[in-house]
Amino acid sequence: MSAILMAAALALPAASSAGGAGLTPAPAGTRAMWLWGDQPAAEVVEWAKQRKVSEIFVHVMPDVLTNGDLERLQEMKARAVPLKIKLRALGGDPAWLTDPAAALAWQRAVVTTGVFSGIHLDVEPYVTPGWTTNLTGTQTAFLKLLDKLRTGSTLPLEADVPFWYGEYKYGRANFADEVLRRVNAVTVMSYRDFATGPNSMTAVSQDWLARGKAAGKRVRLGAETEALPDCGHCTFAEESATRMHQELTKVDAAMRSSAAFAGIAVHRYGTWRALRP
Repeated sequence: MSAILMAAALALPAASSAGGAGLTPAPAGTRAMWLWGDQPAAEVVEWAKQRKVSEIFVHVMPDVLTNGDLERLQEMKARAVPLKIKLRALGGDPAWLTDPAAALAWQRAVVTTGVFSGIHLDVEPYVTPGWTTNLTGTQTAFLKLLDKLRTGSTLPLEADVPFWYGEYKYGRANFADEVLRRVNAVTVMSYRDFATGPNSMTAVSQDWLARGKAAGKRVRLGAETEALPDCGHCTFAEESATRMHQELTKVDAAMRSSAAFAGIAVHRYGTWRALRP
């Protein structure tokens, strides 16, 4: 990447924010969840109501306007609005790094549905070969994708992020900071099955929380319920729903003085529902 292109990228205006001084921690018990499946709207919204979920990241296929799923999404909105539950369109494909036009087409379809109050992006550039073979180029592609989606609609843009982005530089800047400049909020994949202490949900999220406070951006923590054979301590899949609730309550308590804290998102609806009591 040339110095001129690097400078141009770093000079882009940031997504709007409330400003660091205006941030206050989310109330205890603030919850969101990812919904990757096509479960019935009534079932999903009722579960969200029972679990006091105030935001649902609803996966939307690129062909949503023609694949027959729009009616379910419209019903979900009709059921969610009276309960003050927000629906965010969830989408992401590593291929969007090299095909941003596909991402913009997806975003246009999302806007056309009239269902969603925001975009929730789950693109993981680090799973592509380029993260190893061409790190700067891959980072640049991701940041440009965020730029295009941010300006592609008036809907606020949020992104899922690993907790370790702050370990990477981007030119003279920090990669995590550059991501934050381009989005309205982030959800950290702080996947651990304990709330506090070394290598816990709160511990691995501290870097993002500090950066979020400085940037005036909201930072939500993530909890995993899907089985992860290679990382048992990263998920509540082998734990009970009661224990997860206890640990997430501890996260709420530990975050009372963290201004950027936006609550906790649970990944994901189907496996959360399947946890033993």
